[in-house]
Amino acid sequence: MIKNPRVGNILYYVSDIDRTEAFYRDTIGLDVQRMPDDGEGNPWLLACIPGNTDLLFFLGEVRAGNSPMIVFDLAEGGIDDVVAGLSEAGATIVTPVSHAPGGWSSEFLDPDGYILSLYQDEAVPRLLEAPA
Repeated sequence: MIKNPRVGNILYYVSDIDRTEAFYRDTIGLDVQRMPDDGEGNPWLLACIPGNTDLLFFLGEVRAGNSPMIVFDLAEGGIDDVVAGLSEAGATIVTPVSHAPGGWSSEFLDPDGYILSLYQDEAVPRLLEAPA
């Protein structure tokens, strides 16, 4: 039994490291670091996100749907704006913003067909106000 478990790393196998790096850096907005070698001579990617969870991306066989779904919590709100921005950037929206227990959610695909999700608490505004 593992005491006090927490998610530390979430691993994905991807078909194209460059495409994955661009998507998670430019479309999602994560700080993605290219690491030099996976032991097989291939670079791999590391994306550290708040909460001490790291996303790891290794070159390998892609089987969409066989990985856990990552849920990004939108603590500051604006889920409608975020989903619109993802769509404009070329992300495939699987489920538009819809009601979820205690809030709102939306699902979209990364370049290899993995489903990613956004969640926002219902107490937080769905649209971000434009700066004055």
